[in-house]
Amino acid sequence: MTADTVTATGAGPEDRVHAVRHGYAHRGDRATPRDRAYTVYLAAILTLVYVAPVVHLMRTTRALVPLETAEAATPVVCLVAAAAVWGAQLTGRFWGPLVLKPFLLYVFLSTDLSPAHYLGAIARRRLALAGLGTLLTVSTAAFLLTDLFDDPGGPLLPQGVAVAVGIAAVAPSAWLWGQVRTVRDNVLLAAAVAAAAPVVALLGRSALLGGGGPWLVAGVLAVTAALLGRSALRSVRTADLARLTRDAARAAEAQTFAWTGTLHHALDLYRPEPRGFASALVRPDGRLRGHLAQGAVRALRTRGRAVAAVAFLSAGGALLALGVGSTWAWLLGAVAVYWGSGWVGETWRGLRDELTLAPLLGERWGGTLARTLAWPVVAVTVTVGLAGTVTALARWPLQSGHRPTRCCSPPVRWCSC
Repeated sequence: MTADTVTATGAGPEDRVHAVRHGYAHRGDRATPRDRAYTVYLAAILTLVYVAPVVHLMRTTRALVPLETAEAATPVVCLVAAAAVWGAQLTGRFWGPLVLKPFLLYVFLSTDLSPAHYLGAIARRRLALAGLGTLLTVSTAAFLLTDLFDDPGGPLLPQGVAVAVGIAAVAPSAWLWGQVRTVRDNVLLAAAVAAAAPVVALLGRSALLGGGGPWLVAGVLAVTAALLGRSALRSVRTADLARLTRDAARAAEAQTFAWTGTLHHALDLYRPEPRGFASALVRPDGRLRGHLAQGAVRALRTRGRAVAAVAFLSAGGALLALGVGSTWAWLLGAVAVYWGSGWVGETWRGLRDELTLAPLLGERWGGTLARTLAWPVVAVTVTVGLAGTVTALARWPLQSGHRPTRCCSPPVRWCSC
């Protein structure tokens, strides 16, 4: 299809959209066969050097998440499904399926076509690709981290496959939902998932279903995916085009930074801008407040990051206290503390900027560290310590006895009995 057919009399919206996308796909700076061959070469090298040894190690050791029965597997799959929905929503707020190249989006916006004509087809195709990628990711993680595939004839394998398909269906729908719906709608969806996951987990562990808990999870995921997908696709026609334009420009700039090796600049584009409390950094007499007060005020200027930091630091402290003798709990707790310490305030980015810029005011390096690290160190230590102490005190009266141990029942990948 050439450019002349775009202006032909009687050309429908679908033909014009196809012509624009066809012309953009065949522009001069597209990838050459040599570029694709080099990408395949790098993927093969990384697979042989990094992926293959990890797969061999994971398959020859004990499963990190043993799933011996359906009752034990149901809470795990509920947690994974809820995390997939929340992660897809959060990703959609920053980089959704409707983020296009700025030039291509500008061409579409310059026409008389409605957003449903050019955004709907793009959204459906990207959701299908995202579903396939999610299915491969979930299946690979289940293959490496669990023992679902150790017994091909067992009853858990078809249930696990059904749950993986359900997660692959609901995650892309939540991805689109996170971009096209408002913040209020996303918060309501996240709260609904948080309320429904424990209920489904408890029902799956009960004796009413007779070991069919994963089937219940798969059914709930299928219904949720159908409802979310239909509602999200209907919202495409009312998408905020100005916001899509800003997102497209920011994504293009971030890709440029990432390809040139300045990844921290690309990440800075997606950091929330501080708002409010600017005057709280200064005392009434005009002097700056103390180091801890400045850090606390800067943290409150980005409320979302502050709330996320408190949640992750508290969860990390609780997991570290509960993880005595459990490597898995220790690992999750360390990751949560790491994430929370990065979100506790903007002082980490201020330290990076001050250490990379010229000391114009003659500030000594030690003074910069003391001023910038005072709030993060105190906030992380106090929050993690309080959460760990409360968890340990709440757990201490329950440690009056020891749980009996039993040998692993075959078939298993590895057993220490």
